[in-house]
Amino acid sequence: MVIAEQPKRWAGLPVFVLALVLVAAVGSLAAVDAGSEYLSLERPSWAPPQWLFGPVWTVLYIMIALSGWLAWSARGRTPALGVYAAQLVLNAAWTPLFFGAGRYGLAFAEIVVLWLAIAGTVVMFRRISRPAAWLLVPYLLWVTYAASLNVAIWQLN
Repeated sequence: MVIAEQPKRWAGLPVFVLALVLVAAVGSLAAVDAGSEYLSLERPSWAPPQWLFGPVWTVLYIMIALSGWLAWSARGRTPALGVYAAQLVLNAAWTPLFFGAGRYGLAFAEIVVLWLAIAGTVVMFRRISRPAAWLLVPYLLWVTYAASLNVAIWQLN
């Protein structure tokens, strides 16, 4: 990469961070009373404690932003970034469905589509930047766990 292109590369990072801040904000707004609602739900014995969600999502959102930025830095706008953007929209939609609307079945269907979009992004990013792909693997694993928890809560409630 030419030295003159370095500032352009770094200038893109705040865009990806801002996108994830917006996704997190949508989830936070929809989940204002999520803590008390989560505690009132019948949950499986393997459900995590409520306090764990915030730190986990904070780390994941940082990794998701870095992943997108690395892929963009490597190739610019590509179809992979379209799939990346789609999974961000799906991510933002899950919390309002689950906590805001209490639509556990619909939220489960949505999280399955989210999982597929994340998996597709991992595959597409792998061709562009392996670090970008690997940064999404913990996210994919957490969403796998979250989908299992979603379906279990749906069945119990």
